[in-house]
Amino acid sequence: MYDDLIGKGVPMVDGLDKVMGRHLFTADMQLPGMLYGKVLRSPYPHARIVKIDTSKAKALIGVRAVITGRDMDFPRYGVAGQRILDEQLLAGDKVRYVGDEVAVVAAIDPDIALQALDLIEVEYQPLPALFDPREAMQESAALIHEDQDSNIPYKINFTRGDIEQGFNEAAVIVEDKFYSPLHYQGYLEPQAAVADCDARGRVSLWIPMQAPTLGRGTYANALGIGEEDLRVIQMPIGGSFGGKLEYKLHALCALLSRATRCPVKMVNTREEDFQVGLPRVPMYIKMKLGVRKDGTLAAKQTEIVADSGAYINYGHAIMLSAAHRHDNLYRIQNIATKAWLVYTNKVATGSFRGFGSPQIHFAYESILDMAAEQLGMDPAELRLINSSQPGDVTPHGWKLLSCGLSDCIKQSVAASHWKEKRAQHTDENERFARGIGIGCCLHVSGNRTFLPDWDGAHCVIRIDITGKAVVSPGETDLGQGSRTTFAQIAANELGFNIEDVSVNLVDTDISPLGLGTFGDRATTLGGNAVRMAAIDARNQIIATAAQKLDLDPADLFISGGICYSNSHADIKLPVADIAKMAYYKMTGGLITGHGNYAPPDVRVVDPDTKFGNVSAAYPFVTQISEVEVDRWTGKVRILDMVSAHDLGRTLNPLLAEGQVQGAVAQGIGFAMMEDMGIKNGVIANRNFERYNMPRISDMAPLTSILVESNDPNGPYGAKGLAEPAFTALPPSVANAIYHAVGVRIKELPITPEKVLKALQEKEKNI
Repeated sequence: MYDDLIGKGVPMVDGLDKVMGRHLFTADMQLPGMLYGKVLRSPYPHARIVKIDTSKAKALIGVRAVITGRDMDFPRYGVAGQRILDEQLLAGDKVRYVGDEVAVVAAIDPDIALQALDLIEVEYQPLPALFDPREAMQESAALIHEDQDSNIPYKINFTRGDIEQGFNEAAVIVEDKFYSPLHYQGYLEPQAAVADCDARGRVSLWIPMQAPTLGRGTYANALGIGEEDLRVIQMPIGGSFGGKLEYKLHALCALLSRATRCPVKMVNTREEDFQVGLPRVPMYIKMKLGVRKDGTLAAKQTEIVADSGAYINYGHAIMLSAAHRHDNLYRIQNIATKAWLVYTNKVATGSFRGFGSPQIHFAYESILDMAAEQLGMDPAELRLINSSQPGDVTPHGWKLLSCGLSDCIKQSVAASHWKEKRAQHTDENERFARGIGIGCCLHVSGNRTFLPDWDGAHCVIRIDITGKAVVSPGETDLGQGSRTTFAQIAANELGFNIEDVSVNLVDTDISPLGLGTFGDRATTLGGNAVRMAAIDARNQIIATAAQKLDLDPADLFISGGICYSNSHADIKLPVADIAKMAYYKMTGGLITGHGNYAPPDVRVVDPDTKFGNVSAAYPFVTQISEVEVDRWTGKVRILDMVSAHDLGRTLNPLLAEGQVQGAVAQGIGFAMMEDMGIKNGVIANRNFERYNMPRISDMAPLTSILVESNDPNGPYGAKGLAEPAFTALPPSVANAIYHAVGVRIKELPITPEKVLKALQEKEKNI
């Protein structure tokens, strides 16, 4: 193993293409004879479709296809790992949210397609709509999906230890309720697709997608075709944050291409993307925590009501993550959790950075501070007392082979001057008050909680005739830089210059089978596969050279793309020459390395108990925020932030720092300003003008600390970083506000109005 490139700040291999506008995104694609698709969407949150008349739309010059939910028998489908199939490509009998797909049109230009939508006549019979999941879960509530027994498609109920005994041991018991709203991913590139159907009926689909293999299966099921009849080609992704997994527009584009036998392009408007995207799952959380006199956690009871919207998508898996992932952060044995995923007549919700963790960690880390106050204990000290440690096996069966949580807490406390600032108190009569707060979290690096019975990775590396390496992974780069990391790992093991390594985007026809990029799995699982493929290719290169030079392969090594001998200083053989030798020797074949990685001792959780070691490795984070609160207006300004991350090992500090900065900015939005503002099923803040996202002026000085715990399962010791870097920030801000002015905001986002109202209530109660 070499180590020359690991830990180096290598710029993104596709960075120049991005900044120079050379990337071809899906919306940029043009194919000969291309048509343009548009979707007719429901204006009602809940209604029966009485009649659809498409005759005028079909008669419009330039229209090539009009398809409704009544034109064919669309199969019911769901995303990977979902047992309840509750979606169809187009609504046939009724619509379930404002934006539900009723019909699609393909025309020779986008304007004609929009005209055709206006000409489709739909008669609706409005039905009572349910917008609050707590009402929708009642037995008396009308069914949103009439083929199901209730509006609760998934439930979770598990207990660990003795919850009653745990609360009996507690010196302090705190209990409260928390809420987080719909939260839009905010990527720059809206959802888009280009499809082309060949003469045999096989569709090629160019999409910006995180998981092409999973998508191919889902879309084939939705279209009622075999997976062999669908090819998914990953395009460069202009932002994702979890929002570009399976998405109905992709399959609708394929549907129109199959109907017209022409290439079709579909691109959401920004308003459509807000109205019919898959935003973060809102959650109502009730949590009760018992803490012993010495600060050890005695028991925790949690109830979660998760708002799935009109369809499930990944809501079942997101709720499971929320229900049990945070339990592994601290040492606690007595746990009882109930959770309900509930249908409402609102936009279907889905994946977003953190996958259920941000909602629950906001509640957990807030209630920990509440317990610390009642105990008269420093909140950071309470976390240190209970922090999980390397070698722990958690109550859920998670095996923490590495854990830098204590180091994250200690280093962030030192860097933020925590003790001095906690001791400072602002006079109640002063307008501006300062406070400092802490939050922690953990995540996974791979996830076996809901997907098929494997969570590994495979990679193929081909050495071309010029001696360059072409890496074909199964995991996608969604902008986070995995192509750069894979190039680093491959170059490091091959002994190549990184300029001589390229990394392909995923194409399901030629790429290895891969689950895609989510759950912080790309670096840990994909990186291990790349490393093994590079070692395999390197051994083949050296074996070829050894045969030519009549030397022992153990005597040879590669550096800078040249093969050297340890014992003969004058021997130098360029890899390009070796590759040509192999090419001719194999009658046109190329040196090809294969790497396969399946994490040891990782399995799917038990469907009933939710017990099992779900991931190869677990990253940890501590974030500290210092804020200033204006008592007159309720406005909160972040003054300083410290963010400490146990990422196993830093493969590329440049990319790691970029991930932290982006995650913190996104965390500020979730904590303080972002809310889609849905009313009667209609999203009010459905463009970037009205949806308030952080700007550069909202960022504060940020100190990033990269803690290296060297996980034995990670490539060179590395594990995930991107998702947990977001999660702990909102509770750190909420805890800082409480430290500053003594009011606790339990509903996100923490707006000036909420802070001011809480201050006024506090004043009344004095």
